[in-house]
Amino acid sequence: MSEKTAISPTRAQDFPEWYQQVIKAADMAENSETRGCMVIKPWGYGIWELIQQQMDRMFKATGHQNAYFPLLIPLSYLEKEAEHAEGFATECAVVTHHRLEAQKDEVTGKTKMIPTGKLEEPYVIRPTSETIIGAAFSRWTQSYRDLPLLINQWANVMRWEMRPRLFLRTAEFLWQEGHTAHETKEEAITETRLMHGVYEEFLRDHLAIPVIPGEKSENERFPGADMTLTVEAMVQDRKAIQAGTSHFLGQNFSKAQDISFTGRDGMKQHAYTTSWGVSTRMIGTLIMAHADDDGLVLPPRVATQQIVIIPVTPKEDTKAAVLASCQALAETLRQKLFHGDPLRVHVDARDIGGGVKKWEWIKKGVPIRIEIGPRDVETRKVCVQRRDQAFGEKQFAEKDEFIQSVTDLLDQIHLSLLTKATAFRDANIVPCESLEEFGKHWSQDNPGWLYTPWGGTSEEEEQISKKLKISIRCIPIPEAKLPEAITGRSGGKCFLTGRDAEVWAIWGRSY
Repeated sequence: MSEKTAISPTRAQDFPEWYQQVIKAADMAENSETRGCMVIKPWGYGIWELIQQQMDRMFKATGHQNAYFPLLIPLSYLEKEAEHAEGFATECAVVTHHRLEAQKDEVTGKTKMIPTGKLEEPYVIRPTSETIIGAAFSRWTQSYRDLPLLINQWANVMRWEMRPRLFLRTAEFLWQEGHTAHETKEEAITETRLMHGVYEEFLRDHLAIPVIPGEKSENERFPGADMTLTVEAMVQDRKAIQAGTSHFLGQNFSKAQDISFTGRDGMKQHAYTTSWGVSTRMIGTLIMAHADDDGLVLPPRVATQQIVIIPVTPKEDTKAAVLASCQALAETLRQKLFHGDPLRVHVDARDIGGGVKKWEWIKKGVPIRIEIGPRDVETRKVCVQRRDQAFGEKQFAEKDEFIQSVTDLLDQIHLSLLTKATAFRDANIVPCESLEEFGKHWSQDNPGWLYTPWGGTSEEEEQISKKLKISIRCIPIPEAKLPEAITGRSGGKCFLTGRDAEVWAIWGRSY
């Protein structure tokens, strides 16, 4: 890192403002005229497209199909599942009219557009689609032979956010929501755990973000669910981000919406359903997990451009040869596959200073920068700079050797980011078995997570959560790979109540 950083303030000085400045410097997104909503610019949207494409392949490999359902949900549909609707009630945007009429203001002379044509029934702009998709599932399901239904939707949703923050919390955001219906409880639980595992794998293997997979406490469950599984990520201010969730809904929605079928015994039965989703919040998580004081740092698999080649042309008479060499290298690299996709390579041939170009791509987080000048053309060498390494660190490589090893180099960058993020997380999760230690921990700034024995009630959990502005992030599943400091802990007495601990739970402050 340079002594003078590209991003001001730094992470240590003001983490929330640093986050906003990274997004601005990388030209990823901006606030829009619509309160709480953002414009996702091409560099940021390119990351979302790659997340979408790669995750979509994983969904289809597990047997799911994509469909699309209405943006507007009749209010009566939400009323069918009261607990679910109540969980989103304060965030709902409601459409009440279907027409605008122009009326001239007699005082100002200006024309105003006045809503008229009141709807017989209001529509809610979808905060989530369980109810509208459940209505379709009810139509599609008559016999056990129609099951399972394995459906996914890529869409936008709206939840009226009072404190918006780009990517992390906006009133409108992009996501995918999977919805499935099954003949048996066991099949539905297996589905819930399967997609939970897909999210953990994607975050680790595509975004280089280590997560703790676990179950939410009753207080933190999705409204209307019997079980919510989550993947929790720690970012650089040691707060938690719920990066993805998978819900076992039991028969709660199917009974409310009559998703029923004739079973193998000839009797009417209700299906068991699931839902699961991730959103553009993943991009916010990625920024907070990997970016530094010089800007964005992108894991190679979701980098909008993986390699940028910068021609160095100090003299006009060598410019054509350097540009031709850069374009030829780019074409060669684009023929290579990285995890099944052609390498994304850009030649920055703009007629601006080399230093300006270099800093732009540093701030945008491109994994590999290549510089080629007249001498490099003659010697068939390239200057290689990695975004995961210190500013100014560079290696000179034979061009043919670089071409041969470039995909291995990208894998090394991914592993470097994952290793660094894992070490940071593991160093900031500590065990705690006493109420005194618990209270002291949360009195600190950016204290990290605690792992505690827990045997409290929902009411006791709610009281301590409100008092200290924390929450149980998850109860790790048995298969979770935990930091060495907390591995293997079980039993004991609850730190709060002194009762026998039923589980060990991870607590943290969150976004």
